Amino acid sequence: MISITLENMDRVGVEDEWNFSNDAEFTMHCIHTYPAKFPSFIAKKAFDYAEAEGVKIETVADIFCGCGTVALEAKTHNKDFWGCDINPVATLIAKVKSESYNVETVKAYFLLISSAYPFTEIDRAAYENANERLKHWFTQNSYTQLLRLKTTIEATVHDGKYLDAFYCLFSSILKASSKWLTKSIKPQIDPNKKEIVVWDAFVQQYNKFVKSIEQLNGKTGLSSSIVIENENFLEATDVPDVDLIISSPPYVTSYEYADLHQLSSLWLGYADDYRDLRRGSIGSLYNSEDYTINMELLNVVGKQIVTELIATQRATAKVRSVARYYVDIQHAIQKCSKMLKNGGMALFVVGDTEYKGVKIKNSEHLIQSLINEGFTDIKAAKRRISNKLLTPYRDEYGRFSSDKSSRTVYHEEYIISGRMWK
Repeated sequence: MISITLENMDRVGVEDEWNFSNDAEFTMHCIHTYPAKFPSFIAKKAFDYAEAEGVKIETVADIFCGCGTVALEAKTHNKDFWGCDINPVATLIAKVKSESYNVETVKAYFLLISSAYPFTEIDRAAYENANERLKHWFTQNSYTQLLRLKTTIEATVHDGKYLDAFYCLFSSILKASSKWLTKSIKPQIDPNKKEIVVWDAFVQQYNKFVKSIEQLNGKTGLSSSIVIENENFLEATDVPDVDLIISSPPYVTSYEYADLHQLSSLWLGYADDYRDLRRGSIGSLYNSEDYTINMELLNVVGKQIVTELIATQRATAKVRSVARYYVDIQHAIQKCSKMLKNGGMALFVVGDTEYKGVKIKNSEHLIQSLINEGFTDIKAAKRRISNKLLTPYRDEYGRFSSDKSSRTVYHEEYIISGRMWK
């Protein structure tokens, strides 16, 4: 990590320590897939880096906590944690990953589920009366198997945190059980996808979960407090004072998280219409439908980028989403400055993107936001995104591709840190 200003960003180089780790990550990190998942070793290295810089860490926060990678690493480092995310599927996964479990209790519940599952009766009209979006994604056979499993779980598991755990395992098999195109980051049907046996997939995830619990239970003396809220950080009112913030903001123009999690949102009852969950989601195209661009709200970098986009595209929905995103990020950094204790540190992982030939310099905008809110000793490094090293393009379905005619994606990210002295 080197000290930087906007004038010497070209000096920031790739540092291998942020690229890879020789340490195997905890299995608990992998119990549920998640788009643009935060690599666990980065969170681990962030702890080491902050302490080497003189930060005394007792409480850590992740303001966009996603599936809880930082939360779990905070737990294994015996640090208190507070995090939030607007997506209920994300916070379910995060809570389950960072909770503590009695493995024998989990096994006992699974035996109850496995005994009851074959005999759980499902109404013959269940599929006909199902949510239309679920019928779009699931065959009648797969839907019926999943409904039988969910009904069995709800009839046998009554403890809140264990019910959440089995809901998470259920959620983790939904895409594989559906017609969703494998590995696609866009909602796309694969008409040739073969059906899987729902129970077999569930058992596989259960076995992974048990292994992950046993692995974590082998670490003794863990007693930290983990708090995860399902809320928009920009609207959160009860936030703690913390020593370290580790987070990766949503990527503007890249993912529609509500769309990607629609199967889980619908099955678990978080929404009758998954599109309702788009509202308030930072970086979402749909969060800026009624937004009016106000250049005065943008910092100098944001203003420059939005001006260039308008010159190229006019004030389209995509341009409005970029402007709204930058204003939201500025507000988020302002809130971070207030929740950090004296001498605390914020560390962000952020990547630049491109839209219609205009470079969306999220890294420079973030640095300017930190400067404007009084952060000092700002440092940065680059890391390569390993699974994009050889495939820096996406095809029309959102899958990685080596075809140069496909859409270019970012293949590097910035690690950016700043200190807050009060």
